[in-house]
Amino acid sequence: MRLVRALVTAAGLLALWQLLVWATEAPPYILPAPGRVAAAFVARIDLLLANAWVTALEIVLGIVIGTLLGIASALLLASFAPLRRWLLPVLVMTQALPVFALAPILVLWLGYGLASKVAMAVLIIFFPVTAAFLDGLARTSPGWLELARTMNASPGAMLWHIRVPAALPALASGIRVAAAVAPIGAVVGEWVGSSAGLGYLMLQANGRMQVDLMFAALLMLCAMALLLYFALDHGLRRMTRWQV
Repeated sequence: MRLVRALVTAAGLLALWQLLVWATEAPPYILPAPGRVAAAFVARIDLLLANAWVTALEIVLGIVIGTLLGIASALLLASFAPLRRWLLPVLVMTQALPVFALAPILVLWLGYGLASKVAMAVLIIFFPVTAAFLDGLARTSPGWLELARTMNASPGAMLWHIRVPAALPALASGIRVAAAVAPIGAVVGEWVGSSAGLGYLMLQANGRMQVDLMFAALLMLCAMALLLYFALDHGLRRMTRWQV
């Protein structure tokens, strides 16, 4: 049923797209019809797959590194209250900086290769994971902690055996948000400076007025983002299967 719903939704969106083309009579270099984009997708599938692999690697590495850094930061802040009062405002301030403003600096420092795009994805992913996991750690049931104290449990034992398992659903929510926004960092980095990737391909296609290829690259990016999100969602549901 989930697959059927996805197919019906996709068909509905394609129908609305085609109706919009007919209603506006937009020329192909402004809004190509779905059939034209599908033809470009099939004709240039080798080029799309080659660049999609680069973008997918950037996104996956960004999610892995950003999630690990977010988990480590949340554990550190949850374990040391004085440190939380000093560092939490700094973390919030990093998210107040526009990611588009940081992209040229990261490309300048890290080059046009993979590192700058992964760093962009990490910057976007890091805070949602940290904030969600830290909130989960802080919202552990006081009754569980009080019971652990009556049994002379150490703070470390309470952290690893009570607070962390209780915070896993919150961590899962943070990772889902990270999976949804991770492509933004990778593509923005490719727009600023790169030699491969779907963002790079979209810029090249736009400059050559190959709008159908640009839309095909956008659809490939959407498909990758959806596949990544639902794969992570499935794994996270299994990890937190006790959650209602």
